[in-house]
Order: sequence, then structure tokens, then C-alpha cells
Amino acid sequence: MPINSFENYPMSWKPQLLDRTPPIYTKLAQKLEDDIRRGVLRPGDKLPPQRELADYLDLHLSTITRTYKLCEERGLLCAKVGQGTFVASDVHTSDILLYSQEYTDFIELGTVHPPYHDNEDIIKFMKRVFVQPDIKNFLEYKSPAGTEMQRKTVSQWLKKIDVDVSPENVLLASGSQNAICAILLGLFHSGERVGTNSHSFSGLKSIAKMVGVQLIPLPERDGLLACEELERFCKAENLKGLYFVPEHHNPTTHSLTDNERVCIGTIAKQLDLIIIEDGINRMLRDTVQLPLFAYAPEQTIHIFSVSKFLCPGLRMAYISSPFRYKSALDIALYNMNLMVSPLNAEIVNRIFNSPMLDTIVEEKQCELRKRNNILNQILEKYKVYGEDTCSFRWLMLPPQWKNGMEFEGFAKKIGIQVFCAEKFSVGNVISPKAIRICISAPPTKEILKTGIEKLAKALERDKK
Repeated sequence: MPINSFENYPMSWKPQLLDRTPPIYTKLAQKLEDDIRRGVLRPGDKLPPQRELADYLDLHLSTITRTYKLCEERGLLCAKVGQGTFVASDVHTSDILLYSQEYTDFIELGTVHPPYHDNEDIIKFMKRVFVQPDIKNFLEYKSPAGTEMQRKTVSQWLKKIDVDVSPENVLLASGSQNAICAILLGLFHSGERVGTNSHSFSGLKSIAKMVGVQLIPLPERDGLLACEELERFCKAENLKGLYFVPEHHNPTTHSLTDNERVCIGTIAKQLDLIIIEDGINRMLRDTVQLPLFAYAPEQTIHIFSVSKFLCPGLRMAYISSPFRYKSALDIALYNMNLMVSPLNAEIVNRIFNSPMLDTIVEEKQCELRKRNNILNQILEKYKVYGEDTCSFRWLMLPPQWKNGMEFEGFAKKIGIQVFCAEKFSVGNVISPKAIRICISAPPTKEILKTGIEKLAKALERDKK
């Protein structure tokens, strides 16, 4: 027992630290992690102030500071300026959602897939490409930057969605998650902070945790950014960057309003923040709005992925970067990938130069409308967010369900995979009673209908 007596002092955590061989902060961090895993500390619990814990353990304040910092980087804790340090709300959930189901007979309504029926057209197109005499050149080592024609093609397409970037500033990545990883590794250091929505893309959370970048939930009010607070908040939290999915945000389906986009661009320019704009759902949305890139082109790194509107198996994404970030991103992408698949890059390039791309996008939008209509009819009495070309929906649970985790577990027992709001929470936010439903994952509309009907029965279940 330390020399200081805190036997009757109301501290939320009183660890016993028997092994005091250096480095002590790593052993204390492990003790903290163990107590979180065992339930001694629960999500949302406030930890003792650093100075009080240092006094209790008879340790130097810097040791406690390093302990808390290490646990923050591991995603176990989150610190709120002026409020203290808390156990993160998502410590008991997994950030890895793909291939999460354990049983093959589940109806998959969890992981976000695009409709796959268009892949037959892509296969036919690829077969024609494979017999072209020059295709053998794309089975060799190529420049990580791709060919000049590939970059020029993407640059021209991006101008159609108001991302005005020169071919020289287009970088190739193996999908949007690969692009996010390269951006965090290339432009951020461990311990630096990135602001994002209170519930955000699980892939971002997983990568940030791996590289030690801390995600900070931005102030929100009624589902929108609290724009009047944003500048002060970014300064107070010492943010270096911001991450957004402006169209059909994952998981809440919200698309940024014009006012939110203006606000984000203005503040990013004022504070010189890096905006990471994940445009993965842009091509499937009907409503046309200016991207964040248009409001702050010198601050914004735009990610344009083909996974949702074309084909995820081709694993292609394009990063539009301001010149000042390009060198660091080049190095990060090279160290991660050496190069993207030259064959995949060329197939996508040729699809972009063919008339089939518009047809595929229109067919995917049509299929999504039909699938969303099925959900709307079956769940008409519930509050469900999402536009008719969104691949997933955000369902608010009725009162008899305690939280999303409880409903996710029950749905799993009846053979349905959905994901609860808690899986997407950032920091110490309180998650709404909600689940994300992916309407495009089932292979047919008939299977989707069966899955939604099972969910409807589960929602009506009387728990008394």
C-alpha cells in the first residue's frame, strides 16, 4: 500500500500495483486495460484525476500522464477538455465488421455491400479486356502513381462532381480504407487528434486505434454539426484534422447540409486543419451538392472509391491531394502497397472510358430504390432514416429495447445480422437506441424481405 492513505476517499479506480519495476506506466496501463475487460471499470466511467491517482499510488504525475496517454492511443480512454478522462463507450465492441458472422445460414443485414448483380456486366467487360494485345503490360511492375492516362481519366471524372484536381495530384490506393490508412500514417503522428461525427465509420476507428491517432466526437445538435461551437471546439481540443463522409454518412445516413459544408470549409481554412473527405457514397446519391473539396481545396484530401458504385473486388480508390500533402502520401502509399494492382487500375480506367459506367450506376440506384421500398413498407410505423438510394438504413428502436447491443444480440439468435449504434460510437458518447440495417447485402430481394419481416417481429416483441 502506498504511503498516502485513501481508504475512505471516493475514487472510481483504486488499482493495486504490486510490480513496480520500470517502466511502471506500461504495467499500470495493462492493469487499467485488464480492469476494463473484467468489468471493474465500465464504458463511460470517469477515471480519477491524474494528480489524485498519482498521490494514491505514490507515483510521479508524469507516470500517470503517460499511462492515460497510452490507453487513449489504444482506444480504451477518451479525454474531454475541462471534464476529465473516461472509459471509451465502445471498448467492448469490435471495429471489424466484415466477415463478422459466425454462421453461414444468417441473413446478412450488417456489413455494407453494394448490389452485386451488375458484376456480370463487369465480368463480360473484363473478358474483352483480357484479349487485348497490350493487357500483358499491366501484369508487370508499374509505377505506384499509375499511368498518366489513368490519372487523367479520373481527374476528368472528378470534375463532374466538382473536385477540380490536376492529374498530377491524383494518387492511387487499394480501396477507401487503404486510402484512409495512408492518410493517417503519412500526415498524422501518434497522439494527434482528428474530429469526426459522434458515430462514425468502423474502418476509420480501427485504423486510428492501430496508428495511435485519437478520434474526437464533434459537437452535434439534433443530428447536425453544432457549427456555432465548431471553431472553439477545434481549438480547445487541439484538433489537427477532420473526417467526414458527406453523402449517406455511415452509419446514420445523414448527408451534410450546405450550411455544414460551408462551416467546415471556413473553419478548416481558418485553423489550417486537414479535411479527410470520404466520398464513397457520392455516385449513388441523386441530390447534387458541392463537396467539401470545393469549399477548402488546399485543406481537403478527397477519397473517390469505386467499391460501392462499381465493384468492391477491384479495390480501387483515388486520392485527390493538395500539393503540400502529396509527397508524404506518396511515401505512405509506397511503403504500404509498393503499388496498387496495375491490372485492376487499368480495368477501372477502361470502364470509366466506356458507356457502361453510367448504366451500372443507374441500375444500382434502381435496385436500391426497390430494396428500400421493401423496408419502408414493412417498417412503416418505425422511425427509419435514409434516402432511397442509400445502401443502409438507421433504425431507431422502440422503447422496450434497452439499447442497440441488446437488440443486435437478439437478432443474432433468430438468424439476422445487424449492427448496433454502439459499434460506431466515438469517444465517450452516449449511443442512441439504434441499429444499422444494410438493405443491399442479401443476394436477392426475396431474402431481404424475409430478413426485414423477421426484424419487424423482433421489434414488436413484448419483453415483459
